[in-house]
Amino acid sequence: MSAPLSTDPYKGVRDFYPSDWARMDTMFARIREVLSLWGYEEYNASPLERAELYEAKTSEEIVNEQTYTFTDRGDRPVTLRPEMTPTLARMVAAKRRELAFPLRWFSVGNRFRYERPQKGRLREFYQADIDLIGLPEGEADIEIVRLASEILKAFGASEKDFIIRISSRSLLNAACAAAGLAGDDIRRYIRLLDKRAKMRPEEFKAASEAISSTDPLSLIDPKPVQALVATLKERGVGNAVFDAGITRGFDYYTGMVFEVFDTNPANPRSLFGGGRYDGLVALWGGDPIPAVGFALGDVTLADFLKTHGFVQESRAGRPQLYLGTPTAGDIPAAQSFADALRRDGGHIFVNLTGRALGDQIRDAVKRGIPLFVAYGADEVARKTVRMKILATGEESEMNVAALTARLRSND
Repeated sequence: MSAPLSTDPYKGVRDFYPSDWARMDTMFARIREVLSLWGYEEYNASPLERAELYEAKTSEEIVNEQTYTFTDRGDRPVTLRPEMTPTLARMVAAKRRELAFPLRWFSVGNRFRYERPQKGRLREFYQADIDLIGLPEGEADIEIVRLASEILKAFGASEKDFIIRISSRSLLNAACAAAGLAGDDIRRYIRLLDKRAKMRPEEFKAASEAISSTDPLSLIDPKPVQALVATLKERGVGNAVFDAGITRGFDYYTGMVFEVFDTNPANPRSLFGGGRYDGLVALWGGDPIPAVGFALGDVTLADFLKTHGFVQESRAGRPQLYLGTPTAGDIPAAQSFADALRRDGGHIFVNLTGRALGDQIRDAVKRGIPLFVAYGADEVARKTVRMKILATGEESEMNVAALTARLRSND
């Protein structure tokens, strides 16, 4: 007899049982609320893309080492999306003549990267991508950074809990050119700089000097980014700073780039980031369309919320009321009663087993359903029910209207 199949999920991915998914759903619902207040519209696309979409449009590390790429039955190379921005650019390019710019779009979904699972990194993760397309640098950049700040504040964070580090790819490219670098050497240096936080200082110094005898960071002009930081402070973002070492790993960035860092020593890492990518849409033809955005992943956000004590348990999706049945013959009447409660917005779980009422109550407790009502012939005749709060054992007699009102107050 063969060994039983493993119940473990694939390495680096997660199973979401109802309570787990409710927490995830609640987290992204909060983000959706903020984005809707700012006029952003949600879009989506398949996680399957042609592999060519990511070649020369994202970082070499992701393309060569982190993508899940395979050949389909039609002998076509296909990739599970490691990020959303190339897909967004493709979609915008496909309908650029029909769309009303500027676009304020966002998408929530899963992304896939083949990397070593560790704290803050998994092989499948969920992410919100937020983009403002069709406006040049200036007000659009300010809005995107403000929005990144507002999302964290919506979870209860204050500016002391995180810091926004800002730089510019265009200024870094100019500094690299002033240091005598060109072409591939600039790309090599930027990729090295992106990995600096994971390297020992002497290791980075040796690698940097192997590319250029002059440190490009010493030549970067900070004034334009410092002016942006000053404007952000005027607009209510007081924790933004200039940091010449911020690069972002993707090749398509063209201007302002930023990363948000947790300030708690227990979680001293980059939470998320983004920047301006004015040339990406033009790879499909036509004139360039300016764009700026950022992406916020569920794993690092959950770590941030937990570190600061902002984690909020969610009851989203769980029934409010367990409707018990004294006998199996009472089930049809209980279903009809549940239908009436549902029409008024109640979330009702109806017992469909022949268990005794005591066992049904224990079942309700195990499921985390807070209220219990037994519904049988007596309740049908009296047109009242006895509702029990399972956490306290408190019981009260009420009519249907009162029960409906109680369920609404528990939304």
